[in-house]
Amino acid sequence: MTEVDLAQPAADFAAHLHSQGFRLTPQRHLILEAVRQASDHVTPEDVYQLVHRQNPTISRATIYRTLDFLCEMRLIHALYWGGQMYYEITANEPHHHLVCRICGRMAECEHDLLQVLFEAVEKKHHFTIDMDHVALFGLCQRCRGSRQKSRQ
Repeated sequence: MTEVDLAQPAADFAAHLHSQGFRLTPQRHLILEAVRQASDHVTPEDVYQLVHRQNPTISRATIYRTLDFLCEMRLIHALYWGGQMYYEITANEPHHHLVCRICGRMAECEHDLLQVLFEAVEKKHHFTIDMDHVALFGLCQRCRGSRQKSRQ
């Protein structure tokens, strides 16, 4: 599947879905726009609240199903951390996240760093990684520093 430039108008989303054999229904459009217009990662509840203001007949079940569908179509990405699912619009270029297990802070990580790993896996295992969104969990600089101080 190809990714689409989400700076493009809704007609391009419709064309992308149509090329995969699907339609951009009014519900899908509202949900996609709610994720797209968010300034940060959004939870399904955030999406529900935004969409429900515009169309009170859309249920939470529709929100969840549509978010899953939009992920399958690679129009949005999902990230699970801290016991919660978060969504964001797919970028034109692959991007990844570094997520701190202690404070939950998240930072973006450039694709070229992981591309080296992807290429090594392909070379050694003859396996092509086709993910363009990876979350790596660990400790941020601040939490790592705090942890080291507490051990001393």
